[in-house]
Amino acid sequence: MADAGDEPHTVDRKLLEILVCPVTKTTLEYDAERQELISRAARLAYPIRQGVPIMLPDEARPLDDD
Repeated sequence: MADAGDEPHTVDRKLLEILVCPVTKTTLEYDAERQELISRAARLAYPIRQGVPIMLPDEARPLDDD
C-alpha cells in the first residue's frame, strides 16, 4: 500500500494564475512531475507539499542548468 505522501496532488489552476515568485515577482511555471513551481528569473524551484505551494525562498531548490 502506498503512503499518502507518495500520491501526487493537484494545485488549483486559479491559484497558479495568481502566484508569483516572492523574490522577483515574475510568473511561475508548474512542474507537475516534480511538484514544484519554477521561477526562471530567480533560478529557484519552490516545492509543493500535499498540494500546498511553499513560497519561501529558504525552502526553494536552486535550479541547475537543465
